[in-house]
Amino acid sequence: MKKGYWIVHVDVTDAENYPKYLAADAIAFEKFDAHFLVRGGDMTGPEGPVRKRHVVIEFESYQTALDCYHSPEYQAAARLRQQYSDSDIVIVEGT
Repeated sequence: MKKGYWIVHVDVTDAENYPKYLAADAIAFEKFDAHFLVRGGDMTGPEGPVRKRHVVIEFESYQTALDCYHSPEYQAAARLRQQYSDSDIVIVEGT
């Protein structure tokens, strides 16, 4: 079975409150056994504009990645993320 991944690009707009999102998303990520492969760190954007923070999260399967995103736990967290940052999420199937 192929794994599923979230690729997330974030510009935090409210650093004081962003930790509320991190605490909330941890509930969903634990429930769906998510594994962080990339969480911040140095980066470069050699071919265009990029956001300031990048995260790659691995799931057991593409369906699990979708289920996590659509779960009530993550949707509650997403509302916080949308308040405290500008971000993009792509959910992909991989190896």
